[in-house]
Amino acid sequence: MGGMARTGNRSGRGAGAKDEVAEARRPEVRLPPLVEYDGEGLEPDGDYDGVRFDGTDLADASGPGARFMDCELRGCALDRAELVRARFIDSVLTGVRGVGTDLAGASLRDVEVLDARLGGVQLHGAVLERVLVRGGKIDYLNLRKARLKDVVFEGCVLSEPDFAEAQLVRVEFRDCVLKRADFSSVRMESVDLRTVAELDIARGVERLAGAVISPSQLMELAPAFAAQIGVRVEA
Repeated sequence: MGGMARTGNRSGRGAGAKDEVAEARRPEVRLPPLVEYDGEGLEPDGDYDGVRFDGTDLADASGPGARFMDCELRGCALDRAELVRARFIDSVLTGVRGVGTDLAGASLRDVEVLDARLGGVQLHGAVLERVLVRGGKIDYLNLRKARLKDVVFEGCVLSEPDFAEAQLVRVEFRDCVLKRADFSSVRMESVDLRTVAELDIARGVERLAGAVISPSQLMELAPAFAAQIGVRVEA
C-alpha cells in the first residue's frame, strides 16, 4: 500500500451521524449593484469594490496585494495571473478558468467559487474562511500550509490536491471526487469526508485524526491503516 488508499462511497450517512461533527458555516454572499469593469489587467495593490468582471481576460495580469470586495468574476481567464496576497471578501467567482494562477498567501473570506476550471492553482499559505467551492474541476491545487476554516467542497473534482501541513477546521467534502490527495502532516478538526464519491489518498492516510469517514470508507481504508502500523493482513 505504501500509504496509498482509495475508496468509493457506497453508503449514505447513518441516522444521527450528522451530529457527530461540527458543520461548516457557509458563506452568505449578497452582492450589491455592481459596476462593470472597463479597464485592462489589474493593478498591484489595486482596490476593487463592487465591480463585475464579466468575461475579462486577466491572463498574465499582475495584481499582487489587490483587494476585491463585493465583486463578481464571471467567465474570466486567470492563466498565470499574479494575485499573491490578494484579498477576496464577499465575492463570487463563477466559471473562472486558467492554469498557473498564483494566489499564494491570499485571503478568501465569504467567497463562492462556482464551476471553476483551474489547474496548478497556488494557494500555499493562504487563508480560507467561509468559502464554498461548488462544481467544476481543479487540478494540482496547492494548499500547502494553508488555513481552512468553514470551507465546503461540493460536487467538484479535485485532482492531486496538496493539503500538506495545512490546517483544516470544519471542512466538508460533499459528493466530491478526491484523486491522489496529499494529506501529509495535515491537522484536522471536524473534517467530514463521509459523502466523498471517490476518496483516493496518495499520502498522509495516517493523518486523518480529526476527520469523520463512513463505515464503508473505513473498511476500504483498513489495509492502508494496517500498513501504517506495520500489520500484515493475510488470508
